[in-house]
Amino acid sequence: MIGRLGAVAIGRNEGERLRRCLASLVGQVGVVVYVDSGSTDGSVELARAVGVLVTELDRAQPFTAARARNAGLARLHEAAPDLELVQFVDGDCEVAAGWFERADQELVADPRLAVVCGRRRERYPDRSIYNRLCDLEWNTPIGPADACGGDAVMRVEAVRAVNGYDPSLIAGEEPDLCLRLRRLGWKVLRVDAEMTLHDAAMTRFAQWWKRSLRAGHAYAEGAARQAGGAERHWAKEVRSNWAWGLFLPTLALVVAVPTGGLGLALLAAYGVLGLRVYRGMRGRGISARDARLGAVFCVMGKVPQALGQALYRVRRMAGRQGGLIEYKGPDRAV
Repeated sequence: MIGRLGAVAIGRNEGERLRRCLASLVGQVGVVVYVDSGSTDGSVELARAVGVLVTELDRAQPFTAARARNAGLARLHEAAPDLELVQFVDGDCEVAAGWFERADQELVADPRLAVVCGRRRERYPDRSIYNRLCDLEWNTPIGPADACGGDAVMRVEAVRAVNGYDPSLIAGEEPDLCLRLRRLGWKVLRVDAEMTLHDAAMTRFAQWWKRSLRAGHAYAEGAARQAGGAERHWAKEVRSNWAWGLFLPTLALVVAVPTGGLGLALLAAYGVLGLRVYRGMRGRGISARDARLGAVFCVMGKVPQALGQALYRVRRMAGRQGGLIEYKGPDRAV
């Protein structure tokens, strides 16, 4: 297994999170590449000290996770051109023991399987409601999937066949990649196995808001890039965010003036949306407490997601490429 698999870890100011990430890779795979996006916390020195290959992205170009993963795969191919599989992992994640063997088992069993991912868990779900929300987000259905997240084992042949990630996407690059893979007949699979521990380190509302803004930007950009496809990639999500995050509140405020405030009753529709989300989460086996939390923040998140979509539109009209939208600060414990 070690001889067939390499790993690409990407990060920016991950500190102790990166130390844990690299420790879970070194000695477990053939070659490890760390790609750094302008860290100022000693991450590059840390990576070199533990013996992994390091690539530093040119700071003159906008940083994106997609660009970093492409650079990592290129460096991996230079170092070990015969590697068949690559574990992509974010620098704030630690790979679980036994994961590589399970992923390899699935890929050997199905030659058309390009991507296999497992369970990503939040390391500290009880430290904040925002960490808890991330843990809920990672709780996705098992089986054939449309997409993976940032952590996954991929067949190098398949990734190279679609020219890798789209480096201009500031988020949502994995669904875009998986969409292009599926169009060529490749498969994506999510299995019920522990894969990674993620450390969101989100303790403030402002961080959650910025992360939601980034999600909206990703929805709008992804939908625009794939607008001509039969899959209607993220078109439904974009419509939903516009409707709930912008049009409904605007309509309620506009109608409120001539109706003496009665127009604000339109906002009661958010309760209906929240109930629908709650029931959907309960149907997936999520506890009542977590389903309530998820429903409330799903409804609230429509506003920053709509603003993120608007940000993408503004950038597109201005002809400007977006850069990273970061919600985490540096972890200085290196």
